[in-house]
Amino acid sequence: MKKQRYGAGGTLRRVQLGNALSAFGSGFTLPYMFVYVDQVRGLGSLAAGMVFTVFALAALVVLPFAGRGIDRFGPRPVLLAGCALAATGAFAFGQAGGTAGLLVASFLFGGGVTTCQPALATMIVRCSTPKTRSHAFALQFTLVNLGMGIGALVGGQIVDVAEPASLTRLFTIEALTFLGLALVTGTARIPGPAPVLVGDGPAPSALRALRADKAMLRLCLLAGLIFFTCYGQFESGVAAFATDTVKTAPSTLGLAIGANAVTIVLLQMIMVRITAKRRRTTAMAATGVVWLGAWAMALLAGLVRGEAVAATVAIVSIYVLFGVGESMLAPTLGPIVADLAPARLLGTYNSAFALVKQTAIAVGPAVGVLLVGSGTWPLYLLAMTGCTLLIIVLALRLRGSLTPAQDNAAEPVGSPSPAPVRELQTAA
Repeated sequence: MKKQRYGAGGTLRRVQLGNALSAFGSGFTLPYMFVYVDQVRGLGSLAAGMVFTVFALAALVVLPFAGRGIDRFGPRPVLLAGCALAATGAFAFGQAGGTAGLLVASFLFGGGVTTCQPALATMIVRCSTPKTRSHAFALQFTLVNLGMGIGALVGGQIVDVAEPASLTRLFTIEALTFLGLALVTGTARIPGPAPVLVGDGPAPSALRALRADKAMLRLCLLAGLIFFTCYGQFESGVAAFATDTVKTAPSTLGLAIGANAVTIVLLQMIMVRITAKRRRTTAMAATGVVWLGAWAMALLAGLVRGEAVAATVAIVSIYVLFGVGESMLAPTLGPIVADLAPARLLGTYNSAFALVKQTAIAVGPAVGVLLVGSGTWPLYLLAMTGCTLLIIVLALRLRGSLTPAQDNAAEPVGSPSPAPVRELQTAA
């Protein structure tokens, strides 16, 4: 009974454990990469910025290959390749002492981490059913947040800027974490792909099929805006606004980020039940409405920044409201991608989605920090509010491009039956 309700039983649990391990590794090291390059290795902030840029750019290089690899060979070999890249990059990062070595290690590290993302997403789809998929993706999101939070907490206990060996040890443990991911999830027996329809002519190439899918293109545009406006600002633009403009203490900012994680953990499974009875486009539009409240609290924080208590409450409220919106998105975005993707192109669609996410998260901090750092914080809040309004509009417009099943809506009475199946074959 449990296996029927939640998916492919123990295999799905191993995949979810892999998601938690991957997130733990990211939280374990990513917050300390800047200080490692800048202070421990003494290479300065410019070199540290280059390291993060290369880390993000690696996604643009590897994700197209990862998608094709998943579709051709399956998610497990691609996950193993990603784990090998990430483990090599993390270990090399801890050993490198010069800028060139750090940049090469950062590319391998970033490429490996981003290769694992679509592979794990594809595994979740393969190990779940349409009815259990929202629950599976929501659980993944919860575990990712817990993993990153615990990783950052544990990593902070190891880091000692005055002792370079502590950072080397940190990245070595990170490498072992990815080897653990390969051992736990990379050896799991993943169910095969769903059968696909055989048409009268040759199937279009992956890129052509993706470019012709207007619903997927519109979803990518909406997702890019979502990741730019929330995730791209979460630890950069909003954090800079809180510390530089509102003069929030770092300890208070840490409390706000912790409140975000707690909100997600407490609300996630509740939101799964709520969104299960709603259209997915409605959930995404509702997320935008909640985030409008977050930007309103940011405006309030800017206006009352002289009042410490009121400003603190406003800053913490921003992160709590972000968490409410994130918990609505978790059971929504991943399942839509899975429903839109043809069975033979599931890896390509997941990789395209991951590419949009990584690009938006890379661009978002640059825009946010630039606007806040230049002293134009009202312009920053206005821009983010405009982007959030656009999220609501695009979410509602996406509804017309989705089938009732893709939008988690009931089939209208009298709707035509699907065309008969001519023949079935197994996707590569």
